[in-house]
Amino acid sequence: MFNIALLLMGAPEGGGGGWMNLIFLGAIFAIFYFFIIRPQKQQQKEIEEKVNNLEKGDKIITSGGMIAKVKSVDDDTVLAEIDSGVKARFKKSSIADVNPNQD
Repeated sequence: MFNIALLLMGAPEGGGGGWMNLIFLGAIFAIFYFFIIRPQKQQQKEIEEKVNNLEKGDKIITSGGMIAKVKSVDDDTVLAEIDSGVKARFKKSSIADVNPNQD
């Protein structure tokens, strides 16, 4: 931690320390982008694609944690069976995952 603070302060003589700070901050941004932001965007895109291709019989998990089987699909909602005889309508935007451990 102390070494990072020294790097951010720059060179004591002021000879090129500003460029080092910019390079260091650029490297940190690149690490965050490739290890956190990019994989998260890819996962979100994959889930969105699955939700758009929902079919009757698919299993879903909602953002509230409900696990259900799809009975019908409308434009922006899904009718799903939570338990035998218990049905609920969910918005497609509340679906967190599709086909988790399909039986």
